[in-house]
Amino acid sequence: MSSDETVEETNGDSFGKVKQRFKDRSQKVVQTKAIMSKKAVQTKEMLSKQAVKIAKQAEEHERFINKVTHLLGVLGFGGFCFLLGARPHDIHYVYCLFYIIFVPLRWIYYRFKKWHYYLLDFCYYANTIFLVDLLLYPKNEKLFMVCFSFAEGPLAWALIVWRCSLVFNSVDKIVSVLIHLLPGLIFFTIRWWNPESFAAMHPEGSSRRASWPYVEDKSYLLTWLFLVPLGAYTLWQVLYFLIVNVLRRQRLLRDPEVMTSYRELSKKAQKANNLWWRLSGLLGDQNRMFMYIAFQAIFTVATMALTVPIFLSYKLHVIFQILKISAAIWNGGSFLLEVMPKQVILKEKKKAEIQPAQPQRPHDQSLVLMENSIETNRSTEAS
Repeated sequence: MSSDETVEETNGDSFGKVKQRFKDRSQKVVQTKAIMSKKAVQTKEMLSKQAVKIAKQAEEHERFINKVTHLLGVLGFGGFCFLLGARPHDIHYVYCLFYIIFVPLRWIYYRFKKWHYYLLDFCYYANTIFLVDLLLYPKNEKLFMVCFSFAEGPLAWALIVWRCSLVFNSVDKIVSVLIHLLPGLIFFTIRWWNPESFAAMHPEGSSRRASWPYVEDKSYLLTWLFLVPLGAYTLWQVLYFLIVNVLRRQRLLRDPEVMTSYRELSKKAQKANNLWWRLSGLLGDQNRMFMYIAFQAIFTVATMALTVPIFLSYKLHVIFQILKISAAIWNGGSFLLEVMPKQVILKEKKKAEIQPAQPQRPHDQSLVLMENSIETNRSTEAS
């Protein structure tokens, strides 16, 4: 055998060994991926079982949990109101602490319920910007005005238009109200009750001014309370559309249980067959999404325009704060007196259908009486 043949044979053997190594490694990678995916599925199943178990336990002790939640909700809201009057210049730290704690917890809960796309809504986008302003750039006058426009524009009016309810025995409803209500209160205190912010928010090297900020300059106010916030809103709308309607479109089509704001609103509007449902269908069912975006844009433009007179008038701003809080409390009362009794009756009916027939307890008899009274009221209203 010649030396050339020996070299070729050696090269062939080494190439075969290298090829075999790559093959073994690829097999190991495939096996590792399979093991990891199997463990991930097992972990997911275990977490789902635990979540269901916790949900069942919570349902069994629902009344006690509601009482505890109501107690903590009332005490917490009362404590916030006390701090708002006692230390208004520090109240924004309470808001930041609330947002940092409760929004991640809400994401976990919403992820389990398949509602996590709600956290892409404008209110969370705006609240994140508020956090950046309050913690990182508290003396930035222009960013403050953009945040003021968000807080007292779309977020504040959403509290009224979408009928957010201040119900102290529901953590989810409390968080929803506070996400829309607290920013406006925070920027109200900074605008009118915080002399330190008044002194700090002026251009470097300039003397103190009598009006804050540039109240005489209407073009400045229009720019930073309307035009720039509108541009920031447009950026959010484009990003939201790309994420939900382009990148995650197939995911949403595969699972109709995954909820978005548009899905929820269109579902409720279709069920009620109200004016919004009819208007959104003017260009056909295939264009309802674009009609929804157009309506939301009109709502945003109108509410942002209203922030300019609110920013200029202390009395108007105070009246607006009272209006927001009153609307949330009124909606909460409506929920407690009109919606919650019906929910209790439906739950008891479902339990009665699942469980075998048993003699009625006094509690069940009271529910029947409540249901009869509701039906009587309906018949009286109808007549």
